[in-house]
Amino acid sequence: MNPLENIKILDLSRVLAGPYCTMILSDLGAEVIKVEIPETGDDSRSFGPFKNGQSLYFLSINREKKSISLNLKTKRGKEILKELITKVDVVIENYRPGTMEKLGLGYDELKSVNPQIIYAASSGYGHTGPDSSKASYDILAQAMGGVMSITGWPDSPPTRVGMSLGDITASLYTAIGILAALHERTTTGFGQKVDIAMLDCQVSILENAITRYQVEDKSPEPLGNRHPTITPFQAYRASDDYFVIAAGNDALWVKLCEVIDRPDLATNHNFSTNKNRTHHIKELNEELDKTIRTRTAGEWIQIIDKAGIPCGPINTIDKIMADKQILSRNMIVEVDDAKAGKIKIAGNPIKMSSIAEKPYRRPAPEIGENNLEIYSGLLGLSSEEIDQLKVNGVI
Repeated sequence: MNPLENIKILDLSRVLAGPYCTMILSDLGAEVIKVEIPETGDDSRSFGPFKNGQSLYFLSINREKKSISLNLKTKRGKEILKELITKVDVVIENYRPGTMEKLGLGYDELKSVNPQIIYAASSGYGHTGPDSSKASYDILAQAMGGVMSITGWPDSPPTRVGMSLGDITASLYTAIGILAALHERTTTGFGQKVDIAMLDCQVSILENAITRYQVEDKSPEPLGNRHPTITPFQAYRASDDYFVIAAGNDALWVKLCEVIDRPDLATNHNFSTNKNRTHHIKELNEELDKTIRTRTAGEWIQIIDKAGIPCGPINTIDKIMADKQILSRNMIVEVDDAKAGKIKIAGNPIKMSSIAEKPYRRPAPEIGENNLEIYSGLLGLSSEEIDQLKVNGVI
């Protein structure tokens, strides 16, 4: 039995922050019922890349979910949503704050329908504060949350992290909040509201930037690919390619000097401690570059790794999809989609003894694919009633 086997989630979210969260919970065993606008569905159904008319963006995040169509702007649509709320454990949305309230479907209203409901809201700035009602996207979260200010190279323009860090970090925190609320409900018998802001999440992952600012009395700046306080801890150029060395303490540093045949660096006072190495990093890197450029990245990785010093290649996506460690962990799985055919996507990184590893995932649903199953099986509507709802533009 999977950890969330009996948990039902009504997913009103779209694009990324919400759907990525429900994807995580689906991988843990929850039944996710995706609520989509009739005919058009989730916005991301129109996002590329496409294969045979199927959005692989949408497929990769919404695999294994069920889909119902429902027009929440209709009176009957609102009634149906409230009926569904009595049958599920969690409802999640990522609308701009105030949208659900305008529809008459905010947390207070849904809580009165089902006091046990866990209402999870993921938004740009949260449901409180002076900026609450503003629209946001991933790049705004990265920018306003400080991440862009410390990413990239010195004297280069502000740089966005190369994936949707703002959305996905919010997804992770939303999932954590939902799981905590589910646990608390087992004690109290009541649900609660989980309010996650993309901006808050970016601030929370600044790591030591906030404390460094207070010590150094200036805002941290981009440092390229190196660590701000650990040295050497960055990418280096070998004769053919870049690779990464992460000597995280003084003992590993001494061992690194031995295996690269530079014992003089270990005895140099400027490099004897991590603090000294970080302070004299420019001088240190000049010396390391002289040596590291004499061999290929593959040769250095073999030598340094054999000594037990953390190091590794900078894998491109094609190499990730063929990496023996990644494949052994079932982190590349297959979806057999009716339109797109067989597509490889990322697997579940949460490994638990109660979750059987599967090399495949069920495909993403069509809009309203599960209308009959959910409306009939969960709400008891007849096929005639469901047909009439479609005629009336409710589903």
